[in-house]
Amino acid sequence: MASLKVMKAIRVSEFGAPSVLKFCTDVPIPAPGPKQVLIRVHACGVNPVETYIRAGAYARKPSLPYTPGSDVAGVVEAVGDGVRFLKAGDRVFTISTETGGYAEYTLASEESVHKLPDSLNYKQGAAVGIPYFTAYRALFHKAHAKAGETVLIHGASGGVGVAACQLARAFGLKVLGTAGTPDGMKLVLGNGAHVAFNHREKDYVDKIQDATEGNGVNVIVEMLSNVNLSNDLKLLAFGGRVTIVGCRGSVEINPRDTMAKESSIVGVSLFSATKEERAETAAALFAGMEAGWLKPVIGPEYSLDKAAQAHEDIIDSSGASGKMILII
Repeated sequence: MASLKVMKAIRVSEFGAPSVLKFCTDVPIPAPGPKQVLIRVHACGVNPVETYIRAGAYARKPSLPYTPGSDVAGVVEAVGDGVRFLKAGDRVFTISTETGGYAEYTLASEESVHKLPDSLNYKQGAAVGIPYFTAYRALFHKAHAKAGETVLIHGASGGVGVAACQLARAFGLKVLGTAGTPDGMKLVLGNGAHVAFNHREKDYVDKIQDATEGNGVNVIVEMLSNVNLSNDLKLLAFGGRVTIVGCRGSVEINPRDTMAKESSIVGVSLFSATKEERAETAAALFAGMEAGWLKPVIGPEYSLDKAAQAHEDIIDSSGASGKMILII
């Protein structure tokens, strides 16, 4: 433990623009309670949902002031009473924290902390949490994707997109991915997609149909449903499923597009996962880390005091490439 019992952390005292993310140097280091783990943070993932929460636009609002961040990787500093599977010195990553991950230390409940295999570094560990758990939930818990089916990852170059490509490829699906830049397309192809498309091209939807020989796709993992949902419904095969992972507004669709194909639109929320579902996901992801196909791609990196800039960039970037992280 640091000799001074304070740490650097981002604090939010009011909801609003990225400028409400304040860099503080005198935040008390929390102490672990029963079944809690204190982690010395090496890296923390930045997720779009954190910008919606910060803006006050999300259904679940934390009480102010708070520190954002759920996906951290680091080393266990101390454990509280009743912690059974972790000890000081363990390399770990989390899918949620109690006190926020944009900080030098964070508290997490033991059940949301997982051991980080030596094959992944801390930056990669910070990129596992929400992206991979969300991708697994979308593909397998919500879309019930099966080996041999065709999946379209719509927005495949960001954190969840790369995760979905790697998972779908490892589980035997035919993987189609879209990105907004040539570099993004290269990234998508390098991480499991069989074919990549540029979603800024006018006729890219026709090209996807051609790639399925007119049969359509069985599953779509959709990162920007307010733009793409109407097209998605036209791309689906009979009995096809669209899983909604990301949305930044409303969209008009023709429900008739779902009728002839008996297709479905399914929302995805990681917060709704049961304990059993989270345990299943963690086991599948750990197997992927051990086997070597689960390899997070790191995108832009920021120091902790640049968190506000990270929040601006994650929403405004022209094309995602890998997972945005804070280096603590």
